[in-house]
Amino acid sequence: MSTTDTIRTLSDSTAAASAAPRAGRREWFGLVLLMLPVLLISVDNTVLSFALPAISLDLRPSSTTLLWIVDVYPLVLAGLLVAMGTLGDRVGRRRLLLIGATGFGVVSVLAAFAPTAELLIAARAVMGFFGAMIMPSTLSLLRSLFRDARQRTLAIAVWAGAFAAGSSLGPIVGGVVLQHFNWGAVFLIAVPFLLPLVVFAPLLVPESKDPAPLKIDLASVALSLLTLTPLVFAIKTLTHDGATVLGLGALVLGLVAGAVFLRRQLRIGNPLLDLALFRHAPFAGSVLANFLSVFSLVGFLFFVSQHLQLVLGLDPLDAGLLLLPGAVLSVAAGLGAAYVVRRVPPRLVIVAGILLSAGGFALIVLLRENLTAGVVALAFGILSVGVGAAETISNDTILSSVPADKAGAAAGVSETAYELGAVLGTAVLGAILAASYRAAVVLPDGLGAGAAGQAGETLGGALGVAGSLPAGQAEALTESARAAFDSGVGVTSIIAVALMLVAAAAVQLSMRPRRTSRPRPVS
Repeated sequence: MSTTDTIRTLSDSTAAASAAPRAGRREWFGLVLLMLPVLLISVDNTVLSFALPAISLDLRPSSTTLLWIVDVYPLVLAGLLVAMGTLGDRVGRRRLLLIGATGFGVVSVLAAFAPTAELLIAARAVMGFFGAMIMPSTLSLLRSLFRDARQRTLAIAVWAGAFAAGSSLGPIVGGVVLQHFNWGAVFLIAVPFLLPLVVFAPLLVPESKDPAPLKIDLASVALSLLTLTPLVFAIKTLTHDGATVLGLGALVLGLVAGAVFLRRQLRIGNPLLDLALFRHAPFAGSVLANFLSVFSLVGFLFFVSQHLQLVLGLDPLDAGLLLLPGAVLSVAAGLGAAYVVRRVPPRLVIVAGILLSAGGFALIVLLRENLTAGVVALAFGILSVGVGAAETISNDTILSSVPADKAGAAAGVSETAYELGAVLGTAVLGAILAASYRAAVVLPDGLGAGAAGQAGETLGGALGVAGSLPAGQAEALTESARAAFDSGVGVTSIIAVALMLVAAAAVQLSMRPRRTSRPRPVS
C-alpha cells in the first residue's frame, strides 16, 4: 500500500470505527499481559542508576565504562525498534513478542551475575536487542485486540500509563531491592514480569501480521545504529572536553550516516522508515510530542534523583517514594485524557500536556534557590500529568494514522521516539548540567590532581572528596558543589522550558485542521 493510500484510509477507518466489534474480558486480560513488559522496560530505564554505586565498588569500571553500562541498552534499543516493528509485521507480532520476552529474561539473569564490567556491557547490549522485539509488538498488538476506537484509546491510555509509571517507579523499585540485595538483583526483576507473559500470551493475545510484508533492509538498520551511537557519543564528548577531534569526528560521522540513511529511505522500495508518513501532519506532530514528552521526563529524573539524594540527603527509597504521587498522577492523566479527547480535539490535549510539562520545569526555574523536597514533588507531579496526557493521545494518534497491517511499523516509530527521548533527555540535559557544574564549582586550594579532577567532575565526586578533607575545607567544597549543581539544574530547566514551548507551537501548527477552499460560484 502506498503512503497516499495509507493517508486516504484515515477517513474510511474513522467512518468504520463505530461499527467495529467491542473488546470483551479476554481482550482486557490480554492488555494486562501486554502491560507487564512495558512496565519492565520502562522501570529498567531508571532503576539501574540506583545500582551504579554498588556496581562501581564491585566491578571497578572506569568512568567511561560506567557510562556505557547505562547507555548501551537504550542505544541498541532505539536503533533497532523500527526494524523490529517491521519484522513483527512480517513474522507475526505475538511471535516476536514471545521471542523477545524469552531472550530478555534469559540475558537479564546472565547480566545479574556478570563478573566483569565488559561482560555486563555486552549483556546490556543483548538486552537492548531483545527489548527492541518487545516494545513495538506490545503497542501494535493493542490495535488487533481493540478495534473499537474508544476502547482502543482507553487501552493505549493504560499502556502509556504503564510507561510513565514504570519510569517513575524505577527509583522506588531500585531503592527497595538494593536495600536488601546486591546490584545483580535489579536485573532479576525481569523474570517475574516476563514469565506470566510467556505462559499466557498464546492463550489471550491473538497473532497478527501484515499479509503483504516488505523485506527488511539490513543496510538501513546498520545506518540507523551508525547515526545514533556517534551522535550520542559526540554530545557527551563535546560538552565534556570541548571541540576535540574525537568529538567533532563522531558528530560528523553521525550526521553523514544520518543523511545517507534518510536518502536511502527515500530511494528504496522497502524503506525501514517510511518518511512519507511524516507528510501526514497528525502523525508527525504526535511523534514529536512523544519524543519530547519522554525527553522531559527522563531528563527531569536524571537531575532530580541526584538533587534529592546528594543535595537534600534523602536515601534512595525515600527519594523514590517522594516521586510516587507523580507516577499515580501520570496514570490518572492518561486515563482522563482518553475521556477528554472524546469532546476535545486530540491536538489540544497534546498541546496542553506539553505545556504542563513546561510548567513543571518552570517551577524548578522559579524556585531553584529553594528546591525543597515539596517543590520537587510538586514539579514532578505537574510534569507527570503533562507527560501522561500527551503520551496517551500521541500514541493513539500514531496508531490511528496508519492501516492495521502497518501497525507494527508505526509502533516502531512511536517507540523509537520514546527511546530517543530517553537517550537524548539524559545525554543532552545531563551534559549541559555537567558542563554548568564544572564551570561553577569552586575547589579548595591544595587538592591533588586526582582529587581535584574527581571533585570538579560531579557532585557525587565532590562529596566523596569532601569526606577526606579537614572540616573547614570539606564544608566549603560541599556547599560550593551543591550550589554549582543546583545552578546547573536551573540552566537545564530553562532550556527544557524553551524546548517544550517550541514543541507545543510545532504540534499546534502541524495538527491544526486545514481549511479547504470553497469552489467559486459560476457566473
